[in-house]
Amino acid sequence: MVEPVRLGIVVAEFNYDVTYLMLQKALNHAKFLGAEVTYVFKVPGTFEVPLAVRKLLKMPEVDGVVALGAVIQGETKHDELVAQQSARKILDLGVEFGKPVALGIIGPGASRMQALERVEDYARRAVEAVVKMVKRLRLLEKSSYDGQTVVIE
Repeated sequence: MVEPVRLGIVVAEFNYDVTYLMLQKALNHAKFLGAEVTYVFKVPGTFEVPLAVRKLLKMPEVDGVVALGAVIQGETKHDELVAQQSARKILDLGVEFGKPVALGIIGPGASRMQALERVEDYARRAVEAVVKMVKRLRLLEKSSYDGQTVVIE
């Protein structure tokens, strides 16, 4: 029997009208893919996502993490700062822990309407990315090089 992929989902509560929908889409898509969601960790905003991602990556019952958020454009460039710094740290954490983390964060520069239009696509793609990467990393760990090119897909 194939071991199911165990996901943690971190979701920002800021712009919750958008991120709540993202969470529902992510949960449904994980179920569709046969993945088990072991934790849903709600944080105040996208800036707080990396800390929660770090905590979940340390847990043995989490194979990968889906980060969900919506950074809506305001009157300043604050949205750019939050989105860029959060994305950079999220990427670093995946590399540090050797577990996949998918960036399902809409923005920067998105209007509320644009964010709502992207809910399903961002949530679905983030879940798919983590599930695919966990499965492929498992295959890589089980593979052995015998002089022929090993293709992991």
